[in-house]
Amino acid sequence: MPSPTRPNPDRAELQDLVRSQLQALLERSQFEAAKTILQPVQPADIADVIESLPSHLQAIAFRLLAKDEAIAVYEYLEPPVQEALLEDFKQPAVLEIINQMSPDDRVRLLDEMPAKVVRQLFHHLSPEEREATALLLGYKPETAGRIMTTEYVALKEEWTVEQALEHVRKVATHIETIYTLYVTDTSRHLSGILSLRELVVAQPDQLIRDIMTRDVICVHTDTDQEEVAHTLQHYDFLAVPVVDSEQRLVGIVTVDDVLDILEDEATEDIYTAGGVQARGDDYFKTNLFTVARRRVVWLLVLLLTNTLTSGVIHAQENVLAQVIALAAFIPLLIDTGGNIGSQSSTVVIRGLNTGDVRMGEMLNILRREAIAGTLLGLMLGVIVMAWAYVLQRGGDIRVGLTVGLSLFVISVLSAVAGTGLPFLFKALKFDPALMSAPFITTAVDVLGVSIYLGLARWLFQI
Repeated sequence: MPSPTRPNPDRAELQDLVRSQLQALLERSQFEAAKTILQPVQPADIADVIESLPSHLQAIAFRLLAKDEAIAVYEYLEPPVQEALLEDFKQPAVLEIINQMSPDDRVRLLDEMPAKVVRQLFHHLSPEEREATALLLGYKPETAGRIMTTEYVALKEEWTVEQALEHVRKVATHIETIYTLYVTDTSRHLSGILSLRELVVAQPDQLIRDIMTRDVICVHTDTDQEEVAHTLQHYDFLAVPVVDSEQRLVGIVTVDDVLDILEDEATEDIYTAGGVQARGDDYFKTNLFTVARRRVVWLLVLLLTNTLTSGVIHAQENVLAQVIALAAFIPLLIDTGGNIGSQSSTVVIRGLNTGDVRMGEMLNILRREAIAGTLLGLMLGVIVMAWAYVLQRGGDIRVGLTVGLSLFVISVLSAVAGTGLPFLFKALKFDPALMSAPFITTAVDVLGVSIYLGLARWLFQI
């Protein structure tokens, strides 16, 4: 009878296993055995393992790697770990790693480091790497120019296929990607693209201009990085060329950089929607006092806004004094209204950020969400009206009617507000995520209480 087999461990389990074994070996100074453990592991996974080690062991583990592997692993490490490792290295080792990094990864590291350290490292780079790094640092943060790499294959229109293949062979070892080749004219203007497959199957004496594709999708150096990411995602590219104001080819943005951008932008949107000011930092590694200072601003705004709800209740206290049963349903109404508004705002904010929703579609989406709010209000209103009557055990039917009608009106208005306010912020050139769930919930609280007590005053003729 065959013995039962254990399912293959997932990536997280393997990393935990490697980390625990590696840490134990390093603490016992068994470095050769530690090297053996790391040999079959992918660079990205080694980076994760090193980051999970105690800080005093991270540099030791990194020094066990061969030079080429160390360069690959270093690019996957988070900037704080990269900086910490740099402090433990001797100067020649630092320069060798920095010199061998791809320009975009090097710039990402330098962006996180103090200016004094950047200047020291910058002057020790090779002339070629210094020029490439200075070029990227000259562009605004979070633009295509800042995140692009200058390592790409550029061919000339007048070259033959044979000349182009010889050039590809010469530069392929230090180029990030060679699957797509970029064609320029004598003035370095981007004039076409060519796949490696098309180049390989062409006749040796054919000219590049005769086999290239002239319809090129590109971005400019000042294009926002999120738009660059959406371009790559929309066209399913592995890389997109970057041109300057004169249409000269200056770099490319590759898909691996885009994945990082999409993750960062999604994290930023989620933090903003939750009322947390992240500012690009790792939230869980940020100083607690800094975290509290950033969060308290948004919470104070919500706190002051909520005082309006208290003001409405205080102004209508004679209604509650005469019909005490109404007070029991205030939390139900404002919570339900806030939830409906949050649902509408969430889908609209996400659609605006991904490009699935456009400003020109605002009226159609408002109408759609208003109808959804009406249907929700009808269903919930009837249920709550009956439930309110049951809870009173045969009390005044007007209480249930007030609650049901209020919930219907609040549902419609919440859906419209949750949909319209993100569009308003987008039109005002603000991030739609600022019109987040906490803000909409607070606004709906004030509106909901006003509607509820106003209807009660009318129905009970107070």
